Amino acid sequence: MLGEAAQRTSQRCVGRPVLAIQDTTVLRSQGGGGGEYLHAVLAVDAQDGAILGLIDGQFLTRDAGRRATRKSTPIEEKESFRWLQGADQAASVCAGAASVTVICDRESDIFETFALKSPEVELVVRAAHDRSLEDGRSLFAAIEAAPVAGYAEMELAAAPGRQRRNATLAARYMAAGLARPKTGRRADLPKSVTVHLVDIREVDPPPGEKAVHWRLVTTHAVSSVADAWAVADLYKRRWAIEQFFRTLKTQGFDIENLDIEDAAARLRLVAAAVVAGVCVQQLVHARDGGGNGGGGGGPGPLRPATDAFDPEDVALLEACCATLEGKTERQKNPHPRGSLAYAAWVCARLGGWTGYYGKPGPIVIREGWLEFQAIKRGANLILQGARHEV
Repeated sequence: MLGEAAQRTSQRCVGRPVLAIQDTTVLRSQGGGGGEYLHAVLAVDAQDGAILGLIDGQFLTRDAGRRATRKSTPIEEKESFRWLQGADQAASVCAGAASVTVICDRESDIFETFALKSPEVELVVRAAHDRSLEDGRSLFAAIEAAPVAGYAEMELAAAPGRQRRNATLAARYMAAGLARPKTGRRADLPKSVTVHLVDIREVDPPPGEKAVHWRLVTTHAVSSVADAWAVADLYKRRWAIEQFFRTLKTQGFDIENLDIEDAAARLRLVAAAVVAGVCVQQLVHARDGGGNGGGGGGPGPLRPATDAFDPEDVALLEACCATLEGKTERQKNPHPRGSLAYAAWVCARLGGWTGYYGKPGPIVIREGWLEFQAIKRGANLILQGARHEV
């Protein structure tokens, strides 16, 4: 299922600047860091934020108590190798894209991520470690000493413990060479890797609020403050995978509470939920009539319904729409037939949205998507019965 989803994503990436956003989420916790995990990589259009599909999905079983040997273990034998594999998979699946930038959070801040990256991708990684630089300084101290290059206003999305707000941010940037760590088992790594550092820090946060502070390490060239803000905007798009995980969990498919003891059967169901969760998020992002994924830049061009549906589903979407539209303008589907926005309106109405109040969220659209799948199964059964009669 995941491989088929990646093949479809590959077709949608052709000619586009693509962000490959990867992260890991827990499926079943066993305490002490152990349990089952999902590592996912999403393809997002870098220009308008539209979710293009799933690039990769890996299921991991994590054992607790392995910290003692992690520094001396080769990267290929570590669980963290998934970050390198995700980037390589992005280069392969998105081979036809105009460009590919892999976006990761702190957990992927590994020297090998930069030293062994595919030449077909660029990286934006949030720094977790105060690494040594080739000139003897530490990363944090070096970027802290750089002058402020400029200020800008940026809307910050809501996060746990933080409301959505507009913030004044200061940007610093500099080129640097990351020094090879002294620990590790690979002798063929370069002594240093040239990167660019971008520091984004909130100025005067609201009382009681923690200031936003991003230290970003990127392989993109950053030679101006405009480049620094562009890198920050790319990192901001990482929010798409957080929304995707929310759809998979308690606010959507509730995969954490699956009561299936057989691991193989349980993970097959999770894989199906992953594919469905991507479709739901594609519909949520398309509901306003464009590809805007919440990362700024405004709505993009209309995406086709076939981003999330089979071509033969389009006629059934139109048939459903005919039964859902009312007499008033606000009860009519305002989007062009065949567009993903048109399909999002249909699923929202099937999920219980009246068309009058607010915007349909992932829960409503998930319910509508499931209802559409039930209608599709029923229609297929009727067609099969008709063929047998003939």
